[in-house]
Amino acid sequence: MTSGTGSTPATGSTPATGSTPATGSTPATGSTPATGPTPATGSHAPSRGASTPPTTPDPATRRRGRPPRAESGDTRDRILAAARAEFSERGYEKTSVRGIAKAAGVDSALVHHYFGTKEQMFEAAIEVAFAPALKGRDAVLAGPLADAGERMTRMIFGLWENPATRTPLLAIVRSAVNNDTAAAALRRLVSAQLLRRIAGELGTEDAELRAELAAAQLVGTAMLRYVIKVEPLASADVEQVIARLAPVVQTHLTGA
Repeated sequence: MTSGTGSTPATGSTPATGSTPATGSTPATGSTPATGPTPATGSHAPSRGASTPPTTPDPATRRRGRPPRAESGDTRDRILAAARAEFSERGYEKTSVRGIAKAAGVDSALVHHYFGTKEQMFEAAIEVAFAPALKGRDAVLAGPLADAGERMTRMIFGLWENPATRTPLLAIVRSAVNNDTAAAALRRLVSAQLLRRIAGELGTEDAELRAELAAAQLVGTAMLRYVIKVEPLASADVEQVIARLAPVVQTHLTGA
C-alpha cells in the first residue's frame, strides 16, 4: 500500500539557515591581535630629536698641530725645558727632536715650528742655561778694568759652584767636546755674547785675543776641577782657586 504524502518530511524540517553561524561572529578586522609590545626605538638608539653627548677628544689628538695663541708661550717653554733636560742627560749626539717632543708631550712638528733644526734647538737650550753667565758679563764690565780679572773669575766659578747651574754647564761642555756641531753652537754663543762684549771694553788692538785667553784660563781650570776632577784641584777651596787665578786672568785682559 502506497504511503501517503503526509509521511514525507515537511520542508519545514529542513534545518534553518539561521543555524549557520552569523557572519557577525567573524572577528572584525579592527580586532586583529597585536603582535605584542614592540620595544621602543629609544631603548636602542636615541630619537631623532635627542642630542648626542659630546665626545671628549683624545689627548694625543689635541697635541697635534699648532696650539692656540694663548697656549703657544707655555708650549714653547715646555719644549725648551724638555730640550735642556734631554741634552743634559743624553748629550747632543743621543738627543733627538722626536725624543724632545715626546718628553714635552707634543708633536715633533711643533719642535720644528718653534726652533727649527736640532742644532738650533741646542743653541736655544744652551742660551737659557748660559743666561747667568751672560748676566754676569755685565757685572764684569760694571767696575774698573783694574779689577775685571777677579770679577770675571768669581763670576765663572760662581756658576760652577752652584749645583743649579753646574748641571747644564756640564751637559754643554760634554756635548761641545764630543760633537763638532754642538761645539760650533757653543762657540757662536760665547764669542758673540760674552767675549766680544768684554773685548769691546778693553780698548786694545789684541782685545779679542786677550779676552779669549782669559776665558781659556778659566774654562780649562773648570774642566780639570769639575769634569775631569784632577786632585788636588778638585778638592781645593774655591776661594784659594780664585785667589790664584784672578791675577793671571787680569794679566790676560790688561797686562803687558
